[in-house]
Amino acid sequence: MAPMNESHPEEFILLGFADRPWLQLPLFIVLLITYPMALLGNIAIILVSRLDPRLHSPMYFFLTNLSFLDMCYTTSIVPQMLFNLGTSKKTISYVGCAIQLYFFHTMAGTECLLLALMSFDRYVAICRPLHYTLIMNRHICILLASIVWLSGITYAVSEATVTLQLPLCGANTLDHLLCEIPVLIKIACGDKGTNELTLSIVCIFMVAVPFCLILASYAHVAHAIFKIKSSEGRKKALGTCSSHLIVVLLFYGPGISMYLQPPSSISKDQPKFMALFYGVVTPTLNPFIYTLRNKDVKEAFLNLMRSIFNFT
Repeated sequence: MAPMNESHPEEFILLGFADRPWLQLPLFIVLLITYPMALLGNIAIILVSRLDPRLHSPMYFFLTNLSFLDMCYTTSIVPQMLFNLGTSKKTISYVGCAIQLYFFHTMAGTECLLLALMSFDRYVAICRPLHYTLIMNRHICILLASIVWLSGITYAVSEATVTLQLPLCGANTLDHLLCEIPVLIKIACGDKGTNELTLSIVCIFMVAVPFCLILASYAHVAHAIFKIKSSEGRKKALGTCSSHLIVVLLFYGPGISMYLQPPSSISKDQPKFMALFYGVVTPTLNPFIYTLRNKDVKEAFLNLMRSIFNFT
């Protein structure tokens, strides 16, 4: 690769699965199907949560935030993936890369904290039911959601800005499907140990700490559920909590394996498959997980479908 005079190139070459050309068409078709599914599924969750009075509760307020996040999450990366997979041009401009970096990591950081907040909501609802309406009132919910969003934005702006300032020394080839912080750190030249250490420390607070809080919340929730005498009550509590726990494991599993290790030790194909998983698969599955395992959401969705078809 010929060296460039500037530290930042005009564009990046996204190799993706260039070494496996047979994989590009199937992946393009899968993304072309799953992306509309993710959008429609999350839009449906938002609509039923807002239109059905039975779902006007803190749990569904946070679920609406999660669905909006997932829509933004997939939209920040999938259109670019489709363009690169569907054409011979495998590039993204430096400005486009920076924008993608900010949006993608804003949504990722916010979702990490939002999932922890949703587990706290379930903890209060099941372990402190008499104080639930007092603790999780509308003003508190809006305040907590605002703090989560602000924290996600702060994390993304700080980490992405520091990463974009790293000298690349002519390197403009990313062995990835998108612009992501660990991959950009990996191609930087010079001493990047400080950046790797900073990323690891920040991710401990953004990923590991929320995940531990989620596990602690559900340990208390599980203990409280076993004390419920009514089998119907236990079933309902398990239904809402198990849906959220499945979403947590789907999101945090790949995220932990990607961000809680030094970028220099990340294997070649790991970032690609991890990005597809927590950036495409999880946002697509989330609406189905919450719909199929939640009786109230299922009923609200069916009522919405009936009203639409009766109207038409």
